[in-house]
Amino acid sequence: MKKSDNINYELEKNAEVISQLNDFVTETVGTTLMDPDDCWQPTDFLPDMTQPDALDQVKILRERAAVIPDTIITSLIGNMITEEALPSYQTYFNMLEGVNEEGSLTSDKGWVQWTKAWTAEENRHGDLLNKYLYLSGRADMRQVEQTIHRLIYNGFDPRSEKDPYQAIVYTSFQERATKISHVNTGKLADKAGDHVLGKICKQIAGDEARHEKAYKSFMSEIMKIDPNGAILAFEKMMRKQIVMPAVLMAKGGNNPSLFDQFSAITQKVGIYTGWDYARIIDHLVKLWNIETATGLNDVAAKAQEYLSGLSSRYMRLADRMKTPDEISLAWISK
Repeated sequence: MKKSDNINYELEKNAEVISQLNDFVTETVGTTLMDPDDCWQPTDFLPDMTQPDALDQVKILRERAAVIPDTIITSLIGNMITEEALPSYQTYFNMLEGVNEEGSLTSDKGWVQWTKAWTAEENRHGDLLNKYLYLSGRADMRQVEQTIHRLIYNGFDPRSEKDPYQAIVYTSFQERATKISHVNTGKLADKAGDHVLGKICKQIAGDEARHEKAYKSFMSEIMKIDPNGAILAFEKMMRKQIVMPAVLMAKGGNNPSLFDQFSAITQKVGIYTGWDYARIIDHLVKLWNIETATGLNDVAAKAQEYLSGLSSRYMRLADRMKTPDEISLAWISK
C-alpha cells in the first residue's frame, strides 16, 4: 500500500469513528457548555460606562493596573491575542475529516454544535482582556491590534494534517496549557495588587478547564473505540511538538521573532514554562491510560513506549533551559 493510500485510509477510518461520537458530543454541549443567557459576559468585570461615575471607575481600574509589572502585562497581551484569533480556530475545526461533512455552520450535528458553542464561549475571553487593556492604558493598542490582525491574516496551522484524532490531542493539550497560562497570570496580578484582574484571569481559566475536560473526554471515547489509532495520533502530535496557537503572530511582520520573545517572557516569569509542557504530557499519558493499554498492534505498541517516557525527557530539557534576558516588546505603552 502506498503511503498516500495509507494516510487516506487512516483519515477515513478516523472520520468514521468521529461520526460515531456525534451523540456523545451533543450531550457534552448540553452538560459542559452554557446557554448564552446564563454566561458571564465581559461587562460583568469592567467599568459600567452607562453610569454617572463611569470615569471614576475607569480611573480606579487604571490605578490598579499601573502597579502591574510589564512582564505580566505582556503575558496578558499575548494571552489576549491568542484568544482573539478565534475565527481561525472555528474554521480549522470545521475542516477536519468527519466533523462537518455537510459544510453547514447551522447544522444540528453534535460536532458542529460543539464548534459553534465552544468558540462562542471562547470569544468572550479576548473581548474582556482587550477592553481591560484598552482602559488600563498599559498597552500600545495599535501595536497590539496589528499583531491580532497579522495573526488572523496568517491563519492557524497546528500541523494535525486534517486528522480529527490529532486535532483532539492538540486541543486537549492546548486548552490545558491556556488554562495554566491564565491561572498563573491571575496569581501574579493578585500579587501585584490588581485583584479584579486576578479574578478576570481565574474566570477565563475556569472556562478553559471546562473545555479541556470536554476535549479530553472526546479522546477517551476514541481510545475505547480505536486504541491503536488514538495512540498513534497522540504519538504523531508529540513528535511534531505542540505549537502554540499564536505562533504565526509575527510571520511577515517587522519583528518576526515576536512570538519567541513573548514565549521567553512567559518562561522567565513562570506563566508558562518547559516544565508545564512536560507536566501536560504526563497528565495526558496517565489520563488516557497510555502505559497500560493492551491489545495493541506492533506500530501502536512502539508509539506507546515512546509516549510513556516522553514527559521525563521534556522535564530534563526544561531543567537545562536558561533563564532568558530581559525583553521589552512593542506592545507595552511608553
